[in-house]
Amino acid sequence: MNKKHPKALPYLFLSEMWERFGFYLMLGLFFLYMTDTQSGGLAMDKKQASDIFGTFIALVYLTPFVGGLLADRVLGYRTSITIGGILMGIGYCGLAIEGTTPFYISLLLICIGNGFFKPNISTILGNVYNAPEYKHLKDSGYNIFYMGINIGAFVCNFFGAYLRNTFSWGAAFTAAGIGMFIGVIVFWLGNKHFKHADVIKPTQPEDMPVSKILSITILPMLVAGYIGWIIPGNIFGSDSTDAFILGAIPVAGYYINILLRSNATDRKPIGALLAVFGVAIIFWAIFKQNGTALTTWAESYSDREIPGALVAPATTLGVVQEIKYQKDSVPLIDHQFKVARDANDKIIKTWDYPSYFKNIPESKLPQDGQTVKLVSTELAQSINPFWVIVLTPLVVGFFAFLKKRNKEPSTPWKIFFGLFITALSTLVMIGASYACHNGLEKSSLLWLVGAYGVITVGELFLSPMALSLVSKLAPPRLTALLMGGWFLSTSIGNKLSGVLASMWDGYEHKANFFWVNFTLASITAFIILLMIKWLNRTIKEHNPN
Repeated sequence: MNKKHPKALPYLFLSEMWERFGFYLMLGLFFLYMTDTQSGGLAMDKKQASDIFGTFIALVYLTPFVGGLLADRVLGYRTSITIGGILMGIGYCGLAIEGTTPFYISLLLICIGNGFFKPNISTILGNVYNAPEYKHLKDSGYNIFYMGINIGAFVCNFFGAYLRNTFSWGAAFTAAGIGMFIGVIVFWLGNKHFKHADVIKPTQPEDMPVSKILSITILPMLVAGYIGWIIPGNIFGSDSTDAFILGAIPVAGYYINILLRSNATDRKPIGALLAVFGVAIIFWAIFKQNGTALTTWAESYSDREIPGALVAPATTLGVVQEIKYQKDSVPLIDHQFKVARDANDKIIKTWDYPSYFKNIPESKLPQDGQTVKLVSTELAQSINPFWVIVLTPLVVGFFAFLKKRNKEPSTPWKIFFGLFITALSTLVMIGASYACHNGLEKSSLLWLVGAYGVITVGELFLSPMALSLVSKLAPPRLTALLMGGWFLSTSIGNKLSGVLASMWDGYEHKANFFWVNFTLASITAFIILLMIKWLNRTIKEHNPN
């Protein structure tokens, strides 16, 4: 690490790296595990799996509202981070237990644990950088911290692929739990370097007591969510989507209430943050399709066959997925199954043969009975973190270069460019759709690598800058709570990503799916452009340094 940065940074960097190792190892397997029919997975169809995936990652980023609140007012940041890390580790290990009941209980533990961990480690980092000697390095500190996230996210999928191909899904999920426990240990090894930043802020007369906040948000959230679940029919496409959207309304209403109850000094910065949170929803709706729509593209639309010279090293690494072609079988489309019975006469669902072969021209199909060696699908999840690791030093260096010449764009301008570049990334997938003739033949993996490369630039401009913006503008006593607001916007965007991905099969021409994403991102970039002067003025007034 740069010696100019605080000593706390390496420990927080490594803690977050190990936490993300566990989270993204689990997430890289999650959709594949739910849709797997041949190796002990849950045998769900893609629409159902997309819905569960979207709901899960939405709830993962909704719980930071409560975790941030309790850290701000009651527990402090270090205790909250520790509780969160332990719960997440237990949840990951719980996924190794067979059965739907342990599956859903484990997901609940992960959601709660992330709520305590995620907003508070970002907040304690910001507090460390609030010292006068480090304040000017805050943006680059968050960029470095963000690279730690992605080192963990890059490496984990190789472990996940090896463990699930060599042993089982359970072995891979257990490794995610071990990674999380290591992250907690590293965090406490660095305790002396950031314990001064763990300060519970005094409340103000206009602040609600914690008990009242929970009674007017969590209770209505649970009631509204339950109503959404049991309403006959579906308002927004599925019971889980109805439950999430109705349940999120009281929480979003609380943040609006904070704005309305705030004093004149706090109102403008809080309003600016809520505006940024609102437009960021669309970024996450597009970005988080990496676990659903883009995973489907990697699995069924991309040419993953390993060249002969690379089979041996890929096999050594344990990242080879082997599938067998049977000439007399009939390939079915992704979301359809055959019904069969196993040796114990239990009804199971299975494809006639793997859907990978459904869009290979007949002249290029393997011989009958031949086993084909493919790159494991989950490795596609490492493309984005790979780009983050490669591009973060370039982006940080680029901004440092501009700063020396007094030309560095402001944080709001960086967020705008992030959204604009995100829109451009969808054009790459539109090109891929046309190049493979709408999925009639396999697409080169380079299209996916290129799309991830472009959206990663957008991510580096937007996500760490938004974290930095919260640290700059949030009133000190509300920092973790408003960091939870950022994760609430992430949550809503994540759920929207699942809703969009569940419509994948409804688009006859897949390019149209990506055109919808392009339109949404472009409109949102234009909205943030209209707000830039106001945001810059607010930052200058409330965070002049």
